Amino acid sequence: MFAYIVRRALYAIPVLIGVNLITFLLFFVVNTPDDIARMQLGAKRVTPEAIDTWKATHGYDRPYFHNADEPGLAAFTDTLFFQKSVKVMAFDFGRSDGGRAIAADIQARMGPSLALAIPTLLVGMAVNITFGLLLVFFRSTAIDWGGVVLCVVLMSISPLFYIIAGQFVAGKLMNLVPISGYAGGWDMAKFLVLPVVIGVVSGIGSGTRWYRTIFMEEYGKDYVRTARAKGMGDLRILFVHVLKNGMIPILTGVVVLLPLLFMGSLIMESFFGIPGLGSYTIEAIQNQDFAIVRAMVFLGSVLYIVGLLLTDISYTLFDPRIRL
Repeated sequence: MFAYIVRRALYAIPVLIGVNLITFLLFFVVNTPDDIARMQLGAKRVTPEAIDTWKATHGYDRPYFHNADEPGLAAFTDTLFFQKSVKVMAFDFGRSDGGRAIAADIQARMGPSLALAIPTLLVGMAVNITFGLLLVFFRSTAIDWGGVVLCVVLMSISPLFYIIAGQFVAGKLMNLVPISGYAGGWDMAKFLVLPVVIGVVSGIGSGTRWYRTIFMEEYGKDYVRTARAKGMGDLRILFVHVLKNGMIPILTGVVVLLPLLFMGSLIMESFFGIPGLGSYTIEAIQNQDFAIVRAMVFLGSVLYIVGLLLTDISYTLFDPRIRL
């Protein structure tokens, strides 16, 4: 078991290095430091002197990979790749192009993102799995067919519709919760109720259909027919055996959502004014602050790889055959 975990963790290292290298090439080769300086200065006609001054102030005046003007090891450390890419791999995000400490911003904004994402993920999974099991329980009936049609209809509606409709109905007409904003402490609940409900409702269609497909495949296997032949009830078969044996594909789907727990929901946080990492990324893109965007891209890749590692570990708990 320990050797399996170590092996999977070692696989992640070259992947992370490759992602970081590709990110560096995209940000500094395709989009050169001179281009970044022009976008930050914002003037139509920027003088070369102004560009050089901005680059020197923000550390973009170094060579890409090798600095021939520096002796020894400094020839490789005093470069753009080391300062802007290698340090990021050590979680030294430095400062944004606007001068703010990126690590401090991430730490401050992580809480609101988690407060929104964790309830949405847990409640959404519980609702979708329950509905998926119920559709399998009423398989080949009007309830099953009607549920599938309803799921397709819900999937066809844009998440923006749920957000705008929810804000209008619950926030403006019924005046139940604030339309947008955020507060700390227990007051955050009234600001998060509506985004969580919208997040759950907008995912019911695709989630329920996906879980129904998983459980229907499991329900047709031999162990289910054996259990039914021995007199076991459908509810027990579904909620005990089918649910347990369907955990492998469920865990595979959950890993895709794990980065969102920390990275936040870009659309949801922006529409509801929640100061999380999602809105932080949107603001950085709008302000063309590439230092923040690079940090968030790297952080997202790290979280995704960690999620894959945790998924591999959880596989061994639900399927002992993988340990071999």
